[in-house]
Amino acid sequence: MGRIYGVLAAVAAVSLVTGSVFAGNARAEAVDQVTCGVSSGREPERAAPEQVGLDSGLLAQALAFASERNRLNVQVFRDNCLVGEGPTDEQTGNVAWNIWSATKSVVSVLAGMAWDQGKLDLEAPIAQYLPPGLGDEQHRSITVENLLTETSGMKVGVLTEGVTGVIPLDPNSAVQALGVPLDNPPGAVFSYSQRNVDLLAYVIELAIGEPLQQFAQRELFDPLGIERGDYYWARDRAGHTYGYAHLMIPPNDFAKLGLLVSNNGRWGAQQIVSATYLHKARQPSPANHCYGYLFWLGPGCAETPDFLSEDVYSMAGLGMQNVFIVPSLNLTVVWTGVFGNVSSQGVSGIVQNTAELPWEFFRRLFAAFEDHPVPDPGPYVEPPLRLDPSRFVDTNILLAVFGIGLSAYPGCNVFSCLNYPLAPPFADTAPGCAILVCLGPDPRTPGIR
Repeated sequence: MGRIYGVLAAVAAVSLVTGSVFAGNARAEAVDQVTCGVSSGREPERAAPEQVGLDSGLLAQALAFASERNRLNVQVFRDNCLVGEGPTDEQTGNVAWNIWSATKSVVSVLAGMAWDQGKLDLEAPIAQYLPPGLGDEQHRSITVENLLTETSGMKVGVLTEGVTGVIPLDPNSAVQALGVPLDNPPGAVFSYSQRNVDLLAYVIELAIGEPLQQFAQRELFDPLGIERGDYYWARDRAGHTYGYAHLMIPPNDFAKLGLLVSNNGRWGAQQIVSATYLHKARQPSPANHCYGYLFWLGPGCAETPDFLSEDVYSMAGLGMQNVFIVPSLNLTVVWTGVFGNVSSQGVSGIVQNTAELPWEFFRRLFAAFEDHPVPDPGPYVEPPLRLDPSRFVDTNILLAVFGIGLSAYPGCNVFSCLNYPLAPPFADTAPGCAILVCLGPDPRTPGIR
């Protein structure tokens, strides 16, 4: 345990290490190609890099570079085989870690499973599932697909939407979502709302007729070998699961979720979520060519470098908790950590230019391929600073928790919310879990250390 505490302490601040660049012209030794099966056990199937067309020396350099840039856990899969691991993976792989907004993609998978079972209609207005009288007519007209594509039209204040879940104070995040004013008609404009996905998680619960985590454990996590004691997934004080973030799950289990998606929803002999749904999830919405059903799509979107192939898609969370999937290369890269990107423009540049670190990592990774996927794109060129801090903050959304302001839902505040019984703040938090990570000796603390 002391080793993981030491690793986490060493990366508490954002790294400003620059890292070296190399040409990467070495060729991997020719050996027979292998493919692997997915595993529901604690250990994935592994292969030597050369067995999947990579040079082990150059791959090791790429992994070492990522580790120097605050990547606490890095896993590289090709043809389902784990072929590359970061130098601290042994210490971090089984420690529950907040994957932040990558949680949204997990909610998308659960929505797809409910759709596969005929319990959730993607085209239906959420009024079909909400209790009578909850929400006004405009909010009730939002469709399930609007929620999946982040086109509900809700006003956005990313930090002020999320902070009351981190603390946590939210009485009922879905009801609070129904109080957020709509800046645009549903379906018209992409707006990256946290409350939007909390509302979706609640709608899924209503559609399936049981708590979201109970459904997730039985239908999704159990088949993958993700045990209930592995993770902590935060709930608001009404007992509803957050959809926008706060799934704290070990990177080794996070990798299983990435592999499930990269295998088009199939896990061994079992189809967990249909390939039909995942195909729909990977189609860009008319409002944003970079976004599907809570997945980021294509090169140059979110943290994805723009020299990757057109079929790339990703799960992405704050601080760069990512699964990058490149179907044309049979490649899946999973990593977690604390930022680690470099900027000459201070904190604002680090927040804006998150593609810098993936750019430099994939340069090195692609240099390790026997058949280089693309020519070396050269060093990352930092764009001008365009960050608008105002889009992260909306004081009305924060004040709404106390029943004040334009975003408050009548009768719902930090002290009481309609007729829902509310737990005290922090009542749901597992021992040893604090914002980023779950650590500690308490047997109730999630993790498979």
